[in-house]
Amino acid sequence: MERTFAAVDLGASSGRVIVGRFGAGELDLHEVHRFANNPVRLADGLHWDVLGLYREVLGGLRLAQPHALASVGIDGWAVDFGLLDGDGVLLGNPYHYRDERGVRGAEAVRARVDDAEHYRICGLQRLPINTVYQLAAAARSAHWDRAETLLLVPDLLVYWLTGEVGAEITNASTTGLFDATSRSWSRPLLDRLGLPSRLFPALRAPGEPAGHVRDGVASEAGVAGGLPVTVVASHDTASAVAAVPASADRFAYVSCGTWSPAGLELDGPVLTEESRAANFTNELGVDGTVRYLRNTMGLWLLHECVRSWRRQGRVVDEPQLLAQAAEAAPFAALVDATAPALLAPADMPSAIAEQCARTGQRPPADPAAVTRCVLESLAMAHRATLREAARLSGRGFDVVHLVGGGSRIELLCQLTADACGVPVVAGPTEATALGNLLVQARASGAVADLAAGRRLVARTQRLRHYRPRGGESEWASAAARVGLG
Repeated sequence: MERTFAAVDLGASSGRVIVGRFGAGELDLHEVHRFANNPVRLADGLHWDVLGLYREVLGGLRLAQPHALASVGIDGWAVDFGLLDGDGVLLGNPYHYRDERGVRGAEAVRARVDDAEHYRICGLQRLPINTVYQLAAAARSAHWDRAETLLLVPDLLVYWLTGEVGAEITNASTTGLFDATSRSWSRPLLDRLGLPSRLFPALRAPGEPAGHVRDGVASEAGVAGGLPVTVVASHDTASAVAAVPASADRFAYVSCGTWSPAGLELDGPVLTEESRAANFTNELGVDGTVRYLRNTMGLWLLHECVRSWRRQGRVVDEPQLLAQAAEAAPFAALVDATAPALLAPADMPSAIAEQCARTGQRPPADPAAVTRCVLESLAMAHRATLREAARLSGRGFDVVHLVGGGSRIELLCQLTADACGVPVVAGPTEATALGNLLVQARASGAVADLAAGRRLVARTQRLRHYRPRGGESEWASAAARVGLG
């Protein structure tokens, strides 16, 4: 029986509503709405326009309704949250993870919980964007005493649609307040950090019902009353990994968008001191799997370069820029794509030039050379991360699945194959939305299980294959220049 679902997929720079139709071994996607997700800087810091996002979600559902939806699911980025008061009212717009307050919060957390102990509990990569650090900063705000509930952004939007409160588990696992072994909120950590347990709702897993669209919301969005909302893997990377078209266990993945998390799918966490020192993270995936990965900068580096050039009045044609980068000299300059200085600089090309100068390299001289530097640096980061993940976990890989927006960039895919020394399968581009849809389809019986969903993706979506071209010694030499050997 044919069934149709809507995936609300919120990225850090744009959002989309995509409809997926399942039936007779087919999976058809149709994008019905795409919208910008632009942060807003106020006197107190950088915020998300979450009310604007909610408006766009309702508009997207309105456009999706002619497809006779069976359910809807929402995924988005991790770590950022809204606080609700006792009446369920949002206490201010959520902060953006690139706001600098997380740096201050990290020191406050470290004063109460040793890094090594924190990792043994949560298994998370130490990043200033983590929810726990943002919460430590929020504890000084006027809103804090009125806060009764914390909802990560996808859960907040589900709450506005349904009136039901819950914490989806793959996203909860990114907060730094989740026990990676017991797979529950860590009460000892909450107590040590002085965080009231009332803030943290009951956990729910992908595939569970989240409720139904409320009548008033249904009327505003023009959708059928009582439309089911399904809990999906609300962390966008968890959804993307669920849609990796893998046919065997020995695969690695890179979910390349604004960020470029790269890693392995494991059965359990790796909580060793060596893993902590290497800054790997253990986040939950669908069906209790563990996404063992390290976050690196992704296409944010290139997008910010393009934005800077256009701000300077340059005309930038991105396909032409990528073609020129393919012809640029290889390994002329490289940067460490995990460097904190690249997280939120005012001018990305200047920040890249400074990184090159600091490591004794001549900075790239023109946009094509900068683009080549960015893409080779991302491939280098993929290489270093995946090799280290394999060593630390004891799980090797024979293929890399590169999904997300980066799978469109042929040069990046080929460079990743060359750097890693194994084949790369590129695609699907809309992996996050596909993973969202697969969970909904499985919950309704339209897909049997995760393996069947992955086979369906492999059969129905456009994939491209890249084989390594050799040159291991060149990549090893280049890696050593930026300390990634």
